[in-house]
Amino acid sequence: MFSSLRARLRIASGAFCDRFPRTAGLLGFAKRRRRPLTALFVLTMHVIGFFQSISAVMETRTPQGAIAWAITLNTFPYLAVPAYWVFGNDDFDTYVSTRSAGLAEIRPVARQMIRDIGEAGVPPAATTDLMTTLSRISSLPVTSGNKAELLVDGKNTFRSIFDAIDNAQDYVLVQFYIIRADGTGNELKERLIRKLREGVKVHVLYDDYGCLGLDRSFTRDLTEAGAEVRSFMNLGGDANRFQLNFRNHRKIVVVDGKVAFVGGHNVGDEYLGKHPSLTPWRDSHLRISGPVVASVQVPFVEDWHWATGEQLDHLRWDLSSRPGDAEAVCLPTGPADPMETCGLFFQAAIHAAKKRVWIATPYFVPDDAVVMALQLAARRGVEVKVLVPELSDSKLVYLSSFSYLDELERAGVEVWRYQDGFLHQKVILIDDEFSAIGSANLDNRSFRLNFEVMIGVNDKPFAREVKTMLQLDFDKSTRAKANDLAEREFRFRLGVKVARLLAPIQ
Repeated sequence: MFSSLRARLRIASGAFCDRFPRTAGLLGFAKRRRRPLTALFVLTMHVIGFFQSISAVMETRTPQGAIAWAITLNTFPYLAVPAYWVFGNDDFDTYVSTRSAGLAEIRPVARQMIRDIGEAGVPPAATTDLMTTLSRISSLPVTSGNKAELLVDGKNTFRSIFDAIDNAQDYVLVQFYIIRADGTGNELKERLIRKLREGVKVHVLYDDYGCLGLDRSFTRDLTEAGAEVRSFMNLGGDANRFQLNFRNHRKIVVVDGKVAFVGGHNVGDEYLGKHPSLTPWRDSHLRISGPVVASVQVPFVEDWHWATGEQLDHLRWDLSSRPGDAEAVCLPTGPADPMETCGLFFQAAIHAAKKRVWIATPYFVPDDAVVMALQLAARRGVEVKVLVPELSDSKLVYLSSFSYLDELERAGVEVWRYQDGFLHQKVILIDDEFSAIGSANLDNRSFRLNFEVMIGVNDKPFAREVKTMLQLDFDKSTRAKANDLAEREFRFRLGVKVARLLAPIQ
């Protein structure tokens, strides 16, 4: 019996070495050189990789992500195990329960806010099915009487934000994924300090990972001037500092509850075109006023409570202002939502299109549902165009984008590569009425892991502005074709295939 068992183990060991020749080679080398520690390290990493792959299969939110992690953890455990601890081990159930427990205290306040917004901003009868759907996805109402202003690139964006801060009378809410202590960041700091001296309340919320290199003197100066400054920790405590999931990727500024800013810009000189390599920097932002600003405050209030345990009970919720004619809805999305609201937003918008779907995104790594929505729209006769950057700050994302060209091209979807610098804007245009601007990318992190915010605007004049802006961007772009990949060298094509396999964990 035991001899039979030993024989089976020898066969299994040989099969394992055949399956993983690199591991077998390392084990053989260690044995020949009498290095038991090396052999122990190799064996330990494969054992850890095996058990972590079980964790990945049980906990990863998508089958594709589970497969990607399971393969890499068992095949390349030396690299995959540390990567999984940083990127993959999301501990999602713990996070959701912790986040939900924190929201339980503030949810009654938020519900009252939402009820007040709904009562004061009852959507008119002309509201589209898309706006109604987005309201149900976000649990925030469609409001009428808003005014939307398109801000193209950093100079216009920061001028508008700084002007609004200078005119603040009561409070300023500031939330960014990245804040740098450079020229742009210091100008923001000095303007906030001036308002603090005038008695204006200032709340600053930043993501702890996005601002990992932020000099402590920056936050200290604001705090000493009277500002409330907090970082958004994912699960709390320094032990989670290098856990990259559940990042707060939102970019929000609210002044006096009357005007809000949402878009793609963080705070830094690179957003003014001063990045050493990613320049010119192409980005878009939205300035909006009217009753929808109250909706924008809701995710800030929830995020602030999560980070501090405090309730912001001094904010204004005046919904009587009607500065314009635009219908608008705020769509905050995040990993603790009961559904994958970010992906549902993009699918709803694409499926609603009858004439046009134009999307600009710096990170194009969509899941199967969004890919099929784009294909179906093109087959329905809708003009579907996706704008991505030729110059990228992520080699993996850049390679992944090539893998979609063939299946999208066959369905009639056009992919364009922006040539004039780095394109970072997150914009979608549907037909001649609807557009949305915010922080969400078309990738797994935005769909399932990051906190994001988009503002959907149903307004023909504003949609015309967005269309004009995007048309100028397309004029500076070249059409990407499936042959672009076929004509590349083997090493590049292999990299594209590998990057596509890793798409769910990017």
